[in-house]
Amino acid sequence: MLKSVVRAVGVAVRISSATTSTARALPLSCPTVCSPSAATTRPFTRSLWMLNNNGASSTYRLKLLSSKVLNPSVSCGCGGLHTEGDKAFGDFLSDEIGEEKKVQKSKTLPKMSGGWELEMNGTEAKLTKTVSGEKITVTFNVNNSIPPNFEEEIEPGQQKPAEEEPEIVSTPNFVVEVTKQSAKHSLVFDCHFPEDEMAHGEGEEESDIFAIREVSFQPEGDSEWKETSYTLNTDSLDWALYDHMMDFLADRGVDNTFVDELMELSTAIEHQEYIKFLEDLQSFVKCN
Repeated sequence: MLKSVVRAVGVAVRISSATTSTARALPLSCPTVCSPSAATTRPFTRSLWMLNNNGASSTYRLKLLSSKVLNPSVSCGCGGLHTEGDKAFGDFLSDEIGEEKKVQKSKTLPKMSGGWELEMNGTEAKLTKTVSGEKITVTFNVNNSIPPNFEEEIEPGQQKPAEEEPEIVSTPNFVVEVTKQSAKHSLVFDCHFPEDEMAHGEGEEESDIFAIREVSFQPEGDSEWKETSYTLNTDSLDWALYDHMMDFLADRGVDNTFVDELMELSTAIEHQEYIKFLEDLQSFVKCN
């Protein structure tokens, strides 16, 4: 009889211990029943939400992390995923679009002097004019035309001067095509903006702010540069020949004045396209 009582007590103790152990292990093996405060969260590294939060406490970020991603709320008939993160993304884009429109100089594109006619095709711009029977066409694309902004390193002990942020200027590569009525091919100049020629110091002699990279004869009107046509690279070109080519362009209206206006036009186009991209992105995220 005594042995039976002892065995019963032993079994009861083992069952009690197993129940306690299971209860302690449950939060680790079943995170779905844990309270949000008990869960371990990983650092939220996406800077977009940090910008949208404007320095608020981590409560806002925890709210984003605890959004019901598995059960999104679909508020329209697009059939897409809608999360708290999407809403925050859309709100951020609204603010960004508003700021960009504030600094936009004009909604209309600046006019080019010299009788140039502008034709737009998305991000590609084409300027054309006729001089004494010759057709001159200048084509450029504003994609990837904003040079990177590298801040100068400050030596120890020096203070960074209080200056306004540098103005964003579009400096696209551009192609000049000169076509004569009697010629079967066009003379094509591939031009660009050298970094060391973009600024002139006071007292320094003014030089060309653009440069010719390559010259070739190409079939008239072809958008593709044919690699089978001989192409002259100007890196190792005789300077006298190069100067004559620059004068050839200047006589047809492609000079420093023209290129200054081209940069102004390209900057305006690029800014318009950037705002339009943000608006399209916002519409896509919000599924408007």
